[in-house]
Amino acid sequence: MAQKVVLKVLTMTDDKTKQKAIEAAADIFGVDSIAADMKEQKLTVIGLMDAVAVVKKLKKVGKVDLLSVGPAKEEKKEEKKEENKAEKKEEKKEEKKEEEPKK
Repeated sequence: MAQKVVLKVLTMTDDKTKQKAIEAAADIFGVDSIAADMKEQKLTVIGLMDAVAVVKKLKKVGKVDLLSVGPAKEEKKEEKKEENKAEKKEEKKEEKKEEEPKK
């Protein structure tokens, strides 16, 4: 199962170090996607890989703190549930509006 690893790369302050961190993470077998947030110095890696291998590889780039490790699909399910709830509420409102003029 794919997992999501969120790391804080403390040396990621400019584009050069950001690129180095992304390239280091991309070298790891099983990585599907990589996202970097420069403001918070966070690097999010998703895929079928070992979290320890990710940290070990990124320590060569600079100081790394492991923030979280978890399943990658968990957030998507929650978002879909919230979207479905919102859509159902809108559909109910539209149905009520259509029924009122008929009376």
